[in-house]
Amino acid sequence: MNRQVLIKAENLTFKYGTEPPVLRNISLEIARGECVAVIGQNGAGKTTLAKHFNGMLKPVSGKVYVGGRDTERLKVSVLARTVGYVFQNPDHQIFHDTVGKEVAFGLKNFDLPGKVIEERVTAALETVGLTAHHATYPFNLSKGQRQRVALASVLAMQTEVIVLDEPTTGQDYRESMQIMNLVKKLNQNGHTVIFITHDMALVAEFAQRAIVLCNGEILADGGVRSIFSRPELLKETFLKPPQITALAQSLNRYAIPPDVLKVKEMYELLKARGEEIGCFS
Repeated sequence: MNRQVLIKAENLTFKYGTEPPVLRNISLEIARGECVAVIGQNGAGKTTLAKHFNGMLKPVSGKVYVGGRDTERLKVSVLARTVGYVFQNPDHQIFHDTVGKEVAFGLKNFDLPGKVIEERVTAALETVGLTAHHATYPFNLSKGQRQRVALASVLAMQTEVIVLDEPTTGQDYRESMQIMNLVKKLNQNGHTVIFITHDMALVAEFAQRAIVLCNGEILADGGVRSIFSRPELLKETFLKPPQITALAQSLNRYAIPPDVLKVKEMYELLKARGEEIGCFS
């Protein structure tokens, strides 16, 4: 299968005004259908990088391409047809007085027929489990529900790429899993997903690839297993691997590999190891 690149950065450098560069010579490619986590400590440049993917920010030097098009030449409204962006704080995105109007807003900017808009809004709200809240004032909803309203607004646009900035911040475990399982389903259905997070357990559970930023540069870029099997790398970014991975790395003398990502995986390895040495005979 050919790898179809949707987003490409070439020597991307960016700074705010006269401040030192936030991003330095970033080069990367993200292909159609990937699920990529962008990780790093606060101030590493994660959100700044992601905002280049839909044109909210433009490079000071270097290039960013979306679908082969130079973002420098395109308005955010045009790029929004390809890349949907869900902010860390949904309250920065929501401003209409009903959930339905909020989800429909972007579609009206596309001059779509009313029937098409209605169908897309209904489908998006159904996908995120908010059908019953079509007429609800958004700020009467919980933080997790408002996050889903913001996500529904992007889903209604039917963008190829969905960028989520800290999608589980301020949510309890149940709400976090609801959001991330929805994101997983979207990825399985063909959407390219890029999410920023500090939660390494989410990266282990849902991402296929991780891009590690440190001081505005790419420190590492690769499969999640390969990234988490290098604790010294994560230490540079003040991040820790998931607890189950850290446990695996403490058990290397028992022939447990250092790249275990999930509890079930650890269980199977320990069970197999126990059978080898006769613990269950």
